[in-house]
Amino acid sequence: MTLDIYAADEQADHPVAVERWAALARAVLEAEGITSDTEVSLLFIDEPAIAALNQRFLDKQGPTDVLSFPIEDEFDRGGRTPDEGGTGPATIEAATGRHLLLGDVVICPTVAAFNAVDHGVTFDDEIALLVVHGILHLLGMDHSLDDEADRMERREQQLLDRYYRVAPPVDTSP
Repeated sequence: MTLDIYAADEQADHPVAVERWAALARAVLEAEGITSDTEVSLLFIDEPAIAALNQRFLDKQGPTDVLSFPIEDEFDRGGRTPDEGGTGPATIEAATGRHLLLGDVVICPTVAAFNAVDHGVTFDDEIALLVVHGILHLLGMDHSLDDEADRMERREQQLLDRYYRVAPPVDTSP
C-alpha cells in the first residue's frame, strides 16, 4: 500500500527542490483522501517542451505554466488530454482497492518565474500554487465555469495554508 510521487526536474533554467514539491503533492493527495496504491508523476520541464505539449493536447500556441494529464478510465479514447477537467477517480472510493495511476502534472519553472513577478509572489509561492492546482485537476476539479473556478481557488488556498504556508512554531520559552 503506497502513495508514490515520481518527481523529476528535467530542465535547467530554474532548478527546483523536487523533494519539497513531491512532499506537497503527497500532502494534497492525502488531504483529498488519496492515501494508498496510487501513482502520480510531477515533472518540471522547459519552455519548448511544455509549449509542444500545450500545442499537441490543447491546440494552444506557446508555453504555459502547468498542464495536468489525468489517466482516463474510459477505453474508447486514445491518449490523454490535459486540463479538460479529466475525471480523475469518479470518487475517492474509486481510488481504493486497486492500484491507481492518477496521472501527470507538468510544470514549467520558467513560466512560473515570470508569473511570480506578475503576481507579486515568490518563485516558490508560484510553484506551490501550480503543484496544488495540477493535483486538483488530476482529482477532477476544473475552472472552466465561474462557480467551479471559485470552488477550485478556495480549495487551493485552503491546501496552501495548511501544507505550504505553515506558521513556524511559537517559542514559549521564558
